[in-house]
Amino acid sequence: MLYFLYQYFNINIFHYITVRAGISFFISFILTLYLLPKFIRWAKAKKASQPIYSLAPKSHKAKSNTPTMGGVVFIFSTTIASLLCAKLNNIFVLTALLTIILFSIIGIKDDISKILNKNNQSGLTPKAKFLLQTIFASIVALVLYFYSNLSSNLFIPFYKYPLFDMKIFAILFWTVVIVATSNAVNLTDGLDGLATVPSIFALGSLSLIAYITGNAILSHYLFLPKVLGVGEVAIIGTALGGALIGFLWFNCYPAQIFMGDSGSLPLGAFLGYMAIISKSEILLILIGFVFVLEALSVILQVGSYKLRNKRVFLMAPIHHHFEQKKWQESKIIVRFWIIALISNIIALITLKIR
Repeated sequence: MLYFLYQYFNINIFHYITVRAGISFFISFILTLYLLPKFIRWAKAKKASQPIYSLAPKSHKAKSNTPTMGGVVFIFSTTIASLLCAKLNNIFVLTALLTIILFSIIGIKDDISKILNKNNQSGLTPKAKFLLQTIFASIVALVLYFYSNLSSNLFIPFYKYPLFDMKIFAILFWTVVIVATSNAVNLTDGLDGLATVPSIFALGSLSLIAYITGNAILSHYLFLPKVLGVGEVAIIGTALGGALIGFLWFNCYPAQIFMGDSGSLPLGAFLGYMAIISKSEILLILIGFVFVLEALSVILQVGSYKLRNKRVFLMAPIHHHFEQKKWQESKIIVRFWIIALISNIIALITLKIR
């Protein structure tokens, strides 16, 4: 809407992505701060708390009455801020909102099932969740491939030229990126604020890269691929970042509310989407390094147990391993935040070393 104030009323300040990105940040931040206390009171009254997994560390039992589905609030705030600030005739903006909404549907369905049945295992089955994620991610990938100007070239860090053209196989690759990132963030969301802050760092990095990629001068200077229109998605990135900071006010240790699958699934999917449109799919390994660690720990644990009947970690995902080693929850959280910050700084440095 703000962009059209520039277009029809010649209010020039709203022409700039940076201005609208800043406004979207504060709209979603303030809206989240306003809505979350009301949502927490409502959720407590309705006993909308996620049952604690039976095999979770004993310290988690005290969290059994903590409300969940906080993701509904910050996704709603992000959507409102994006609708107000982003250019709504931009295919990348519309597809970004589609990604968030589709994956929110999966998360909400899963959370509601767990709450109503008072059982952490009674949500969507892993196969059903994975199938829905794959279908929705495929829809997003198909839209990008057939209806946008996004190239199917694959880029890697430290090299300024495309490695090769994936052509039609880009659809499969992009689907994998979105589904993998969505699940990785979901696995990380196990401690108070653990997934929130690394997501904020990742959104900051990806929003900056998206802005540069959509800017002819900056992309040429840094030898990054130029994709016309991608810069607008940085507005959604800053909106989600602002909403997450507002959410962190209540989600930091000890958490007053959890984001639930309704927050972690669309959050991860959007991170994967941003990496795709900014041609940073491989760089996402560094940007989302904490999420990669969490996902790898589960893969290694399951694979090792099935092949050797032995566990690699005391418990997976890896944050539970450190809990079993008697690390304080707050120490685990902050150390993972530090790792996320450092990995994002390294990722941004690679932009210049090409």
